[in-house]
Amino acid sequence: METIKKVLFEEDTYQTKRNSRVFLDKIALNTRTYFVLKYLQILFRNRKVAKKGQYNRTNWAISSYNVIKLIEDCGGQFNIEGINNLKNIKEPVVIVSNHMSAMESMIFPGLLAPFMEVTFVVKESLARHFLFGVIMRARNPITVGRTNSKEDLIAVLNKGKELLQNGTSIVVFPQGGRRKVFKPEEFNTLGEKLASVAGVNVFPIALKTDFWENGKIIRDFGKLNRKSKIHIRFGEPIKIEGSGKEQHKKIIEFISKNLDKWYKE
Repeated sequence: METIKKVLFEEDTYQTKRNSRVFLDKIALNTRTYFVLKYLQILFRNRKVAKKGQYNRTNWAISSYNVIKLIEDCGGQFNIEGINNLKNIKEPVVIVSNHMSAMESMIFPGLLAPFMEVTFVVKESLARHFLFGVIMRARNPITVGRTNSKEDLIAVLNKGKELLQNGTSIVVFPQGGRRKVFKPEEFNTLGEKLASVAGVNVFPIALKTDFWENGKIIRDFGKLNRKSKIHIRFGEPIKIEGSGKEQHKKIIEFISKNLDKWYKE
């Protein structure tokens, strides 16, 4: 993982260098079809590793980094900010982020796992998915059914607290699903509740990942919008105090302000 750190995290910001493969546009080799085929190669290679019980944190980070480089090869332009905030984390945290596309689930391991043991809160259906399930289960996620919110909350708080106390950070997408438009009223307080119960900080991430659009037929494989730059900003860790309402407001403002700025560029 040192190679990943050297390439992506040397400075406080990372920007994709001029795409050396831009000429491939003319011969249609970095189209959505090219992207999907290469992505599936990465996926099936790692499914084999996961089935052998060998899909560890390092393998997860490297496979995710390969997806990041594939996105860049296909015209994706990353702008990652606040990297020093990520590098300075020394204790497990609850990571909360807006959720726009399939991209963040695929690239977060490459961004986070080089620095920490980490897992996700995911839908049970994803953990059982015929393609992604075996990989996701290998990383010990917290699964929720989304049919009984009370049971889901108890499951996240109980298992989440245990994981955090044993050194594993947890990614939570409080919107409950992918949303191209960020609506604060849909952004719940699950992350703050978990952080409060476990006695850890919340680490906010704002992102704009509509380069990888949601598909109309197969939701995970939509069009690639090369006109849309990929933005990710790591915030500063936030300590939860009292009910956490003020901290929740601060996180929503962090995400909203960054999205407003990025859409105005």
